[in-house]
Amino acid sequence: MLEKFDRYPLTFGPTPIEKLSRLSAHLGGGVELFAKRDDCNSGLAFGGNKVRKLEYIVPDAIKSGADTLVSIGGVQSNHTRQVAAVAAKLGMKCRLVQESWVPFEDAVYDRVGNILMSRVMGAQIELVDEGFDIGIRESWERALEDVKAKGGKPYPIPAGASVHPLGGLGYVGFAEEVRAQEAELGFRFDYVVVCTVTGSTHAGMAVGFAKDGRADRVIGIDASCTPEQTFAQVLDIAQKTADLVGLGRAMTADDIVLKTEYAYPVYGVPSAETNEAIRLCARTEGMMTDPVYEGKSMQGLIDLVRKGFFPAGSKVLYAHLGGVPAINGYSYVYRNG
Repeated sequence: MLEKFDRYPLTFGPTPIEKLSRLSAHLGGGVELFAKRDDCNSGLAFGGNKVRKLEYIVPDAIKSGADTLVSIGGVQSNHTRQVAAVAAKLGMKCRLVQESWVPFEDAVYDRVGNILMSRVMGAQIELVDEGFDIGIRESWERALEDVKAKGGKPYPIPAGASVHPLGGLGYVGFAEEVRAQEAELGFRFDYVVVCTVTGSTHAGMAVGFAKDGRADRVIGIDASCTPEQTFAQVLDIAQKTADLVGLGRAMTADDIVLKTEYAYPVYGVPSAETNEAIRLCARTEGMMTDPVYEGKSMQGLIDLVRKGFFPAGSKVLYAHLGGVPAINGYSYVYRNG
């Protein structure tokens, strides 16, 4: 599905799939859980799902003649950290807008984790006191104009690389990769569970798995706490990506499954149940998840298993998208484990 698109290799190759045997057993053993480790996909500053997306965006940035990648996220954005890493790898400058998307106060929140690494990698960072929204932000548009005004050639990468025209391609590739791994494993996954916020990871997967009729087996766990806006954006990205890759059919609302009951209390703030899921996963599998994204999708996975959402005997693939460096910004929460 992606043969006609240029790709700039930034990842190690196909990411491993591991069986979560102890977590599966802890949850009763009726459902087999696996994880696809996109948190281990690259040597670029701990990698993560945005690196997979950026592989299809970088060729366009290079062709444009840009000298500066300009992007946006929250203070502990995984995306901006990965953009900073890619810019360093390419020898480009990096301008990052970090908005106050998360109402969380920790003494070290803006000095550790993702933002610390972005600073070490040389990104120019602007802290902006604006609240959370998955849409296009004025502060980002101002940063683009500022780079131009100073003689630079900016390349715009929106939050999560999601509403970029090529933003969904990386996770179409994820689905293609999973199909090849399924052939080696000798079975197909019945469901894929993924965290959903800005939307292109979920949307790309839905398009990729639509090829073999499994779009609605991609179970998105909303972590945005803006579910209507998020659902609309996932569907829009999926429809545009399907046209782009020549899927051969339209994507509809029925193809998008979004579980909205785990994002509370707000974006970026973990609930007691999220923290319980983070600890359970860590203590059964040694697999770390974060308070913003993967902790909430892990919470959703665990709860759906416990509620019997997945039929007995199902094989469920958890997409681990990375983001664990953000846990450092929540150090007080986990000071005792």
